[in-house]
Amino acid sequence: MKDIRVVFMGTPDFSLAPLKVLEEKTNLVLVVTKKDAEVGRKKVLTPSPVKAYALEHHIPVLTPDKLKLEYEDILKYQPDLIVTCAYGKILPKVILDYPRFGCINIHASILPKYRGSAPIQWALLNGEDKTGVTLMYMDEGMDTGDIIDIYECPILDSDDVGTLHDKLSSLGANILLNNLENIISGNIKRIKQNDGYATLAPMIEREMEELDFSMPVKDVYNKIRAFSPWPLSKTTIFNEEVKIVKAHYDEGNKEVGKIYQDKNSLGIGCLDGIIYFDMVKPIGKNIMDIKSYLNGKKNK
Repeated sequence: MKDIRVVFMGTPDFSLAPLKVLEEKTNLVLVVTKKDAEVGRKKVLTPSPVKAYALEHHIPVLTPDKLKLEYEDILKYQPDLIVTCAYGKILPKVILDYPRFGCINIHASILPKYRGSAPIQWALLNGEDKTGVTLMYMDEGMDTGDIIDIYECPILDSDDVGTLHDKLSSLGANILLNNLENIISGNIKRIKQNDGYATLAPMIEREMEELDFSMPVKDVYNKIRAFSPWPLSKTTIFNEEVKIVKAHYDEGNKEVGKIYQDKNSLGIGCLDGIIYFDMVKPIGKNIMDIKSYLNGKKNK
């Protein structure tokens, strides 16, 4: 497959494992990613993980603003196949129609469920017991193209966005590796998506970070792990905003919003139980366990 000219389009860490497969197995002629972004309090201009990897391995990189206007810069590399993974933009028809083996995408859900930009978060938010990755041909819609293959992955009660992200990234590399030859040979049975079963996974907004303790305790727990380790859910404790990194819960009838505290633990009553905070991040401070947090409050 080293004679197959491939363009890869992706941006975050999630995209790196599939990118490495293509670098090893094909003639990877170009990487397309988003422009450098300001990172941290000092707003340091930083390349995406995909761009950083490509530069390190001497792979040409493009960071177009508008694909509809800059598509010729991509097509001059004459790709036989375009692969996208968490790129973050919908490809215009002029790009979709160019490669002889098509444009394929790796999506972090079992399509048609959780189409959109945040499928891992929404699977956790909704308390799903499994998710997966879908390899699909791209069309002009958002994650609506024909399915090539699906690999499933159980969601453990201990999983959060971080652990599930790593599992699905690895799974995305495997599903790509195991289907590449069939995609190139045309030995693929395309499966139409059933739009009647489609659900959406829109971008996580900052206003969603606040915890609501009037909800069932399992829903509160699911929200904490759906936002950890980024962007982190938050609440107010002792008149200060605190972000929640890890938690556990006990079920049972409790007073909603009441603080349940001893020297080693702190929990808040929910609709049908107590959510206990295990690791927290006070604003402007490092992540700490709850005992250290409570000791800091006691010593003030």
